[in-house]
Amino acid sequence: MSGKPRIGLLGIMQELYDNMIPGITEHQAAYAREVAGRLQDAAEVTFLRPARNRQDVEAVTRELTGAGVDGIAIVMLTYGPAMRTVRALRETPVPLLLANIQPERSVTADWDMDSLTYNQGIHGAQDQANALVRAAIPFSVITGDWRSESFLRDFADWARAAQAARRLRDARIALLGYPMNGMGDILYDPPALLRRIGPMIVSEDLGGVVARAQAVADAEVEQLVASHHERFAVADDLPRERHAYAARLELAIRGLLEEKGYAGFSFHFDSIGGDGRFRQLPLLAASDLMADGYAYAAEGDTNTATLMCAAQTMIGEAHFSEMYAMDWELGSLLISHMGEGNWRIARADRPIRLIDRPLGIGGLENPPTPVFSARPGPATTAALAPVEGEYFRLVVGRGEVLDTPELPRVQMHHFHFRPAAGMEAFMDAWLALGAPHHFVTTLGEHAPRWRRLAEMLELEYEEI
Repeated sequence: MSGKPRIGLLGIMQELYDNMIPGITEHQAAYAREVAGRLQDAAEVTFLRPARNRQDVEAVTRELTGAGVDGIAIVMLTYGPAMRTVRALRETPVPLLLANIQPERSVTADWDMDSLTYNQGIHGAQDQANALVRAAIPFSVITGDWRSESFLRDFADWARAAQAARRLRDARIALLGYPMNGMGDILYDPPALLRRIGPMIVSEDLGGVVARAQAVADAEVEQLVASHHERFAVADDLPRERHAYAARLELAIRGLLEEKGYAGFSFHFDSIGGDGRFRQLPLLAASDLMADGYAYAAEGDTNTATLMCAAQTMIGEAHFSEMYAMDWELGSLLISHMGEGNWRIARADRPIRLIDRPLGIGGLENPPTPVFSARPGPATTAALAPVEGEYFRLVVGRGEVLDTPELPRVQMHHFHFRPAAGMEAFMDAWLALGAPHHFVTTLGEHAPRWRRLAEMLELEYEEI
């Protein structure tokens, strides 16, 4: 997961109340600073000063976006006419949250007319929301007691989603070679993906990867191989030379991603295999790079690589996934792929094995492959379904990773995911919604973050 999100707090009020209650601006500014301080565990929250008129709103939003915030949380410090905010918010390039909060938790007999004014942000929030809806400006809403743990948790989910949305809009995904021919659910419209979600897909010539691999120093290869021996239980029958080639290929791809600022990558096995200059598929490279926070998807699937980029930022330890089989006895789905897996999600009570894995796909030599099972517990799946043009559907599933024995003859990572909705009902809904066969798995309950991201990017959101 990336560092803390950076969120700007836009505190809105109006000059009208200064004559009614001298010092109200300073009083409410102190309240806004308290709110910002309370939220510091979830994000780096910046409050500059109250915005009391249109010029203030435009100046504050300009300063916040200029400082590189990931999102802006609007807090009504008093009632403030919403039309004065529309132009500034239409031009704001980051996600917006309307935080419907007030200084005091309860209305008590001690309240006077000043207390009512200090706590009257609720009707300003209604005016503000109406203006945003009519201007077709996407925004999220959280109503809550700003001192409560539930509000802090909801704000953290929104802030992480805002950080992911911002990263997506700056992201570049490398497509190494070409996508898999005939695989319909990975097809994409690059301009539509760029407009709606953000990433730019860049096709990279495989010759560049070959040249980089040839230029990698032997000492770097040996260092990476040694780190694998520290991290994995390396099979005795894995030839040293084969392991070294996998490490060389990993260093070449890593160098490409670092030099060109890519957030992630994808390749298709036939593109690598048919090129004629590679000895292996880079399965170990994909696994290690996912573990280091890069996005990855197989078969040239840049849609899922895009979703992986969001998950790595918003949640961390994102795992590229595919459903292999159904199990009616366990009510579960067996999750795996060819061998590319984020070993950060591996259970700690079993070694992560690195094996000499026979693999006919691609027509190349055996690729060294990590084998592991995921930690048991709650888990969330997410899939991005391109429907038409800029119309994308985000399908999210809740469930759990089961505590099951390792399958000794399955030579790639694998684990059982039991959907909360029941396996049959889950699959009926997943298929009916057109969810693709590649998706992202993250350990833990993260559906709220995916829902917030869908709000920000104006994606259809479906939760199973």
